[in-house]
Amino acid sequence: MSHALPGAAAALALLCGCAPTMSAQRPAAPVDRRPNILLIVAEDMNLRVGAFGDTLADTPNIDRLAAEGVRYPNAFTTSGVCSPSRSSLITGVHQQTLGTQHMRTNKGGKPNGAAFAYEAVPPAEVKAFPELLRRAGYTTLNDTKTDYQFGEPFSVWDRSAEGARWRDVPRDKPFFQMITLMQTHESYIWPGDLEPRNAGEAKVIVRNRKNHARYPSRTDPAAVMVPPWLADTPATRRDIARHYDNIHAMDGMVGAILAQLDADGLADDTIVIWTADNGDGLPRAKRSIYDSGIHVPLIIRWPDHRKAGDEDRQLISFVDFAPTLLALARAPLPAYLQGRDFLGDGPKRDYIFAAADRMINVFDRQKAARDARYKYIRNYVPNEPYFRPLAYRDVMPTMRDLWAARERGTLTAVQRALFAAPRPPEELYDVVADPFETVNLAGEARHAAALHRLRGALDEWLRRTPDLSAMDERAMMLSMWPGGIQPQTAPARISRDADGRIRLRSATPGASIEYRWRGDAGAGVWSLYTGPFEPIERGAIETRAIRYGYGASEMVTQMPEGAVAR
Repeated sequence: MSHALPGAAAALALLCGCAPTMSAQRPAAPVDRRPNILLIVAEDMNLRVGAFGDTLADTPNIDRLAAEGVRYPNAFTTSGVCSPSRSSLITGVHQQTLGTQHMRTNKGGKPNGAAFAYEAVPPAEVKAFPELLRRAGYTTLNDTKTDYQFGEPFSVWDRSAEGARWRDVPRDKPFFQMITLMQTHESYIWPGDLEPRNAGEAKVIVRNRKNHARYPSRTDPAAVMVPPWLADTPATRRDIARHYDNIHAMDGMVGAILAQLDADGLADDTIVIWTADNGDGLPRAKRSIYDSGIHVPLIIRWPDHRKAGDEDRQLISFVDFAPTLLALARAPLPAYLQGRDFLGDGPKRDYIFAAADRMINVFDRQKAARDARYKYIRNYVPNEPYFRPLAYRDVMPTMRDLWAARERGTLTAVQRALFAAPRPPEELYDVVADPFETVNLAGEARHAAALHRLRGALDEWLRRTPDLSAMDERAMMLSMWPGGIQPQTAPARISRDADGRIRLRSATPGASIEYRWRGDAGAGVWSLYTGPFEPIERGAIETRAIRYGYGASEMVTQMPEGAVAR
């Protein structure tokens, strides 16, 4: 039975227009009974979903998924912006431990110094969890966004490409499929009649004209709720309404994906997870560590629909995804993981933690701790206001209206605070009584115990979580890239064990290695090296190696006996 609802049909036709499956071209292998895992990630949205109580949202497919699965209304990203958030999601390690905390590493530098660009180099032992799933026997597929800021390691995915799907691979192994849906990205809100200021903006605006024609306006701007930190203007209401329209379009894409899963007979073997990579793509939401920037929806549907329609209110952090998905796949959990398996029997979280650092040209450093009742924020750069000029964010009419209201002197007290300096060094919010986080309780005696408790929780987290955001960014980069030059991964070389098995090794600590056989019929499929193996084919072996953040090694073709033939 199809799970798709109206709005999915057109997208399903596009999704199904792919090449014939390869599974019919390959011999059958013993079936691995572990579940397939499908992770669908929307861009830039809070809980604007009918199933999470938003009566304006038109999300029938996601609502159906929630009815068949479990809702998690207290899921939080580690950052309010995509790249740092995604690096934590994919590794189970906070971005400031990886060196991916700044947005972006390819746009580093200081206002009074030369710009520089780099890829972060995480600790040698850290691996993206899809690579660990490959090691454990899963096929891993990604469509399409990566954006980890430690490069594009080829070892993470069996296939990462636009339109990559489970249909492209044999069914002799379980798959992990990640799909990012860009329709809700903040840039899709920009009106098609904006006057571009540069070629980059022009490209987005032309795209949006086509996109908005394909997905016409359906949300009444008069019906939207304008949060108190935004100016209540016609342009702001149009932007929020377009955000709802984009969410509806994304919902149709979710329906098409689920229908394709059904059509392929895989719905009963696949765990489906749907979430978003950070909060709303609106000012003082995206890029912030207020709940508007880090609070995201999460739904998990089990193949047997267990606990269908339930709600689980535990606190979940993005660093919990890696250990949870590895546990679902019955794969080992590395000791470096900073998250926990939130579906397991272990203790639940008391707190989630988040951070914000440089955003392109805006230098900042903030940390946050949150429990079920309170949010604590520490500002390390209090002498600068929250809102400073930021070209990409400032394209949006909503933000232009805020700047204009500032010039006219018509901002409300809540809005003025975002442009004011100094900021308070500490902020404390009762997120139950004050979900918009506009009333700072840090100076109130009756909340002193909560302030002390969350301040201590943040300090304890910082003690156990290595924090590269405390370093000057250039110094951090030079510690990873000596002399400012990207290190290269040493090639993988072949040796033989005493029993004749083939062993591959790179001299670079933490390098991941892939290999394939090259015989008379040409090169085979790349395999991830997981340990010594028996030579099962004739011909040479081609190898390549990569450490995250390093340049890839040269490819080397070697005969199993050790003779190099390049």
